[in-house]
Formats: sequence, structure tokens, C-alpha cells
Amino acid sequence: MKRFTQLVLALDATTKSESKLRALEAYFRTVPARDAAWALHVLTGGKLARLATGSELRAWVAAESGLPIWLVEESYASVGDLAETLALLVPDDAHAAQSEIGLADLIETRLLPLRGRTEDLRRDSLVESWHALDIAGRFVLNKLLTGSFRVGAARTQVLKALARAGNIEDDVLARRFLGGFEPTEAAFLRLVARGDVEPDRPRPYPFCLAHPIVGHPTTETWGEPSAWQIEWKWDGIRAQLVVKGGEVLVWTRGEELVTHRFPEVARLGPELPDGIALDGEILAGSRDAPLPFTALQKRIGRERPTAKLLKEVPVIFVAYDVLEHAGVDVRSRTMRERREILDSLTAAIPNLCSSPLVEAATWEDVGRERDRARSLGREGLMLKRRDSTYASGRVTGTWWKWKVDPYSIDAVLLYAQLGHGRRSELHTDYTFGLWHEGRLVPFAKAYSGLTDQELSVLDRHVRRNTTAKHGPVREVKPELVFEVAFEAVQPSTRHKCGLAVRFPRILRQRTDKTAEQADSLESLKGLVSGEVAR
Repeated sequence: MKRFTQLVLALDATTKSESKLRALEAYFRTVPARDAAWALHVLTGGKLARLATGSELRAWVAAESGLPIWLVEESYASVGDLAETLALLVPDDAHAAQSEIGLADLIETRLLPLRGRTEDLRRDSLVESWHALDIAGRFVLNKLLTGSFRVGAARTQVLKALARAGNIEDDVLARRFLGGFEPTEAAFLRLVARGDVEPDRPRPYPFCLAHPIVGHPTTETWGEPSAWQIEWKWDGIRAQLVVKGGEVLVWTRGEELVTHRFPEVARLGPELPDGIALDGEILAGSRDAPLPFTALQKRIGRERPTAKLLKEVPVIFVAYDVLEHAGVDVRSRTMRERREILDSLTAAIPNLCSSPLVEAATWEDVGRERDRARSLGREGLMLKRRDSTYASGRVTGTWWKWKVDPYSIDAVLLYAQLGHGRRSELHTDYTFGLWHEGRLVPFAKAYSGLTDQELSVLDRHVRRNTTAKHGPVREVKPELVFEVAFEAVQPSTRHKCGLAVRFPRILRQRTDKTAEQADSLESLKGLVSGEVAR
């Protein structure tokens, strides 16, 4: 546990990628495989089954520290991180020796056996563990308990460091890790083993990701459009359809196995030859008339969709790349060659839908196609060099996404709340409103888009112009106007204003406008007809 705590502190103490990689690599090289397995699990987003609720943890700390519960709550609001708050409030035991228990033993022998036990037993066991650790150790333990293990290391960094420690190729390790990892010693040793391990096990490939285009491509900067394969950017769920060894598996980019959620996609499996892996998009509706993403959301969380839901929200799989063909990894072939393979599959299998290519002779033509994407229910364009291979992760120079400009509307700042983590001392979570029948109505929350300097200035304004407090939320004088961007807008019965916007973020402060000049709810409703028509 000491070594894992030291790793967490080292990761949190630096913003330099190479420093994080060195700390992770050193940890994986020196700890037992059992500890490394659990560290890999939690550092890449894996969680433990919930052993205690946040309310229970705050109540137990209040009892142990002798503090009133309201002061624990206020401390949490001030610190902004529950794990850190609890670690600071638990009184140190001057006579307790720092626990030497390893990470795996802590989780397997002390934490996991608490599942389903009585509150008294869970409380007593966790309190004992708190007192056996110093503040840093308690902080890490609480991270495990709360499931909020964000320590400034991206999953790609963790896997890259592990590949270095095991002296194996990044891509080999990344693919082995996909498709599920059990935090056991045996699974970890298979993950970092040299040579082929379970070569025939059906699993997805690491997804190739694109960078956004800034500005307008020109011949001078991008060469001729003919060097690029131009496709539509679909507004669905990125997925891979894998057919191997008689199994049909559908994996999302988030590494969820969703075969049973989308039986329409799974039914393509028996039509495909064995040893196939396709990259594509799951869409609601049809290729020519896709439904909004909000319709697809009705299917995302349903493990076993009903016959009624299957009829109301049908889905299709639009394929746009081939990663494995006839059991052979073809990612190293060019985009042009992989597209030829996809076209041959499409010709042989009528039910397999491929993403149509966009024909354009000049970059001006490409721009015009992008401009009409929204009217077709698409997000924009994808540009892929015809001579590019299928790389793992986000690559530069070969795959690009050129999205349509977002919707935007001028709204008034109504409420503000403290952020979390490193922003826990600044008010960075905002609620914005629009005019409706002479009053301002909340319509969206946003917390991204402003620089650190802008956040500091806005935080001072919030503190000086607070008119009321509602728990951790401050109501502020309605006078600042901001341009808020979003991708889509849909009717919603869950929101008081009757509308829901997708991916709201702040573009800029409109210092040239007063609150009275902000937009109205009617202006937002005017955008709905276009969204519904899709």
C-alpha cells in the first residue's frame, strides 16, 4: 500500500507526461504481479463494488472525529474532493504503526469481504483501516472506496508505461487489454507475457481516433482532395463488429460488450465470413434518415431491449473500415486497400451497410458538403489519407474530423458552484438562463470553455454578487451574458424549460451585451424544428 500511495502522490505532483510515465514504469517493474494487477485495474477506470455510500462515510468520519455532520459537509464543499476531505478529518492515531499491507491484500482481504455485511461491521473495519494509515494512505484508500480515482494519468499513459516495464509493444499490450481485464495475478502475467497469448480469443482492436480540423483546408496546406478519403461523420456510437471462432461480438469504444443490446447488429455476424473485425457506427434509424442521438440514448442503457423499443428505435451498423479479414490483421494496409476489402464485403452481403464516400473536386466543394451535413442528420466530415494505416489511438496528420459549427445562444449567468479537484476553490460550474415571459429560465449547465485567468475573474465576480445561497449553489446577480455553444437541442420533459441541449460549453463572455439583450427561450425553441425533422 505504501508503494501504491507513493505512486499516486507522484502522479498528482506533476503535469509532465514523461515524469508520469517514469513513475508508472518504475512501479510496475518493482511490485508483485498481484499488486500490479489491482493498480492497473483502478488506474484505468476500474472500480470496486460500492462498500459504503458517501453519506455513510461522512457520518462515520463525523462520529470518529467528534465533528458535527454539518461541519463535515461544509468541509467537503470547501475541499471539493470527498476522499481528501475524509482523509484530513480522521484523527491521527499517534500509537498506530503505518500499515505494511500490500494493495492486493488490502483490497482482497479487507475491502471485498465487506460487501453485503452490516453497517456496524463495515464501519468498524474501515475505521480500523483509516487509523492504520497516514493522511496520504487514507486519501488513497478513500479513493478506492468512492470510486473517483482520477490522479492525472490517462489510461493510454498507464498502458504505455506497462508496455515499457514489460518490454512489449504498445499496440500488442493495448489490444490484449481490450475486451476486459480481471485484476488477478494470472491475468496480469498473461497481459505482459512475451509472444502470442490466446491468439484466437475474439477481442476488439484499439480504436484509431482523429484530430479536429481548425480552419478551412486548402490545397497549399492539405494537397489535393483526391489524396483524402472523405466520409460523413456520423452521430452515433462508435463500435467494432467482431466475428471469430463462431462468436459474434459488438464492442463500443468505451470497451463495453453490447452484443445483446443491439441484436440488429449482431444478426450481421452469421452473414459475414469468420475472422472479420469491422469498425463503424451504430445509428438509430437508417443510413439515409438517421434519428437524433437522443433517440439512440433510449437503447444505450437497455441490456435486453423490448420488442416495442426495437420497433420504435431500430438501429443499423454503418461500417467504414476493416481491421481484420480472413483472420489476418490488415491494419497495416493502406486506407485505400482496406476500403476495397470493405466494398467487396458490402457487394457480397446486402445487409451490410457501408459509409458512403463524399465526392468533391475542390476544397470549396468539401466545405459545401460539410455545411449541409446537419440537414442530413450528420455531424460533419471525416478526412482520412488514402495511404494511411489504421493506427492505435489519436494520430496526427492522417485522420481528421471536420465538424459543423455548433449552435450557440447568448444566455445569462444565474447560478455558480465550486468545482472539484484542483478547481475546488473556484466557482467553475455555471447555470445559464434565457428570457421567457419576462423572466429568466434556466436552460443549461456548463463548466468548460474558459481559461484559468477568466475563471479567476469570474470567481471574484460570483463572490461579490451572490444574492442567495442554496446549499453549495450560489445565486448571482443576473447581469453577465455568455455565448453558450451546444451540438443539438431536443424537447425534454425532464427539464423545466422543456428543452435539453447536448454538450453545452462556454464560447466567450459577451461584454458587449446587457442581460436584457440576451436570447429568449423562443429562440432556442426555433432550433428544435430542425432537430426533430432529422
